Amino acid sequence: MKSDFYIDRVGKEDIKELLYTYHYLKDESKDFKSGFNYGLYRNSFTDILRIGSCLGACVFTGLPVPEIAVGAFGLERNRQEGIYELSRLCIHPDLQKEEYNITSWFVSRCIRRFRKDATVRAILSYADSNHHSGTIYRACNFKYYGLTDPKKDFYYADGTKHSRGSIRGIDGEWRDRSRKHRYLMVFEKELKEKLLWEEQKYAII
Repeated sequence: MKSDFYIDRVGKEDIKELLYTYHYLKDESKDFKSGFNYGLYRNSFTDILRIGSCLGACVFTGLPVPEIAVGAFGLERNRQEGIYELSRLCIHPDLQKEEYNITSWFVSRCIRRFRKDATVRAILSYADSNHHSGTIYRACNFKYYGLTDPKKDFYYADGTKHSRGSIRGIDGEWRDRSRKHRYLMVFEKELKEKLLWEEQKYAII
């Protein structure tokens, strides 16, 4: 039963084991940015003490680059306060099997708690098309705004991805970057009126 669980705001240390073990990006981008972090716990004595008991994690952070808010709302850098990304979401796989709809229940309540802890104007979330389609976000009433533009990343000859700087004279190759489904939840009326993205009907690619 959902009444057997509670949600608490936590530090990075409280959720990193769960994310490092079970998040689908653990082998591609193991570390994650900490922000407004929320953990899911079971109501029991050991879980209240948080002894290896985190069953879910939801992390809200600032947008990774300001150009996102420029493209979505036409907002310059100094006008982007209160716009966040749901950048990490993970539920222990055993709990997903045990408790029906636990992920959508968890996300909805994390958003509710987040809006009490901070001034939240909008929340953006991406679903990597190589891994999932964002079913949870649709269930939580996020609106769908299509796929990100096609892009490429440069990889060294040993298979590691280049992060920044010149690649002139470096042995490697360009590879297609997986496109991401864009989901957005806007709370502020004025921001809704500024929205430049066009809502789309979800279609599997």
